Amino acid sequence: MYYMLKLSTIYIYLPILKFLSGIVPSSVVLTSFQVMSRVFLIWAVTHSVKEVQSEDSVLLYVIAWTMTEIIRYSFYTFSLLNHLPYLIKWARYTLFIVLYPMGVSGELLTIYAALPFVRQAGLYSISLPNKYNFSFDYYAFLILIMISYIPIFPQLYFHMIHQRRKVLSHTEEHKKFD
Repeated sequence: MYYMLKLSTIYIYLPILKFLSGIVPSSVVLTSFQVMSRVFLIWAVTHSVKEVQSEDSVLLYVIAWTMTEIIRYSFYTFSLLNHLPYLIKWARYTLFIVLYPMGVSGELLTIYAALPFVRQAGLYSISLPNKYNFSFDYYAFLILIMISYIPIFPQLYFHMIHQRRKVLSHTEEHKKFD
């Protein structure tokens, strides 16, 4: 399973390509943040810290991401075909209410589970002295990443809540007249 997840990270870049091509209107900042955070979590945390690969938290974010992408790409496909069933539109703008916190919880728990192993191994850390007179503490960096979820997650989540209100209330108004 994990091998397929790593392989599928190549496809994670599709939302950026869709944005750049104009197929799907989206925010480049929000899309880039989502893509880079997934790539980071898969490669710089889960792949690099073998001990966390069997954690339930990995399964939690994999399930959330998988369900999210199935819904998202179904939505995009039917939208491009100009035949979007209401159920798919509803799922796209409703199931994130559960899936988004589920995915974020899995991500944060995975990073948290990796911390002791990162600290013990000194993974990706650079100590002084060295010829570049530069140091980097990957353990502290991971903690900063976790803290960054505090201001970023609510912004992204409430952006989706706003989108949900806008899209589904508009749909409900049209359904009244049909």
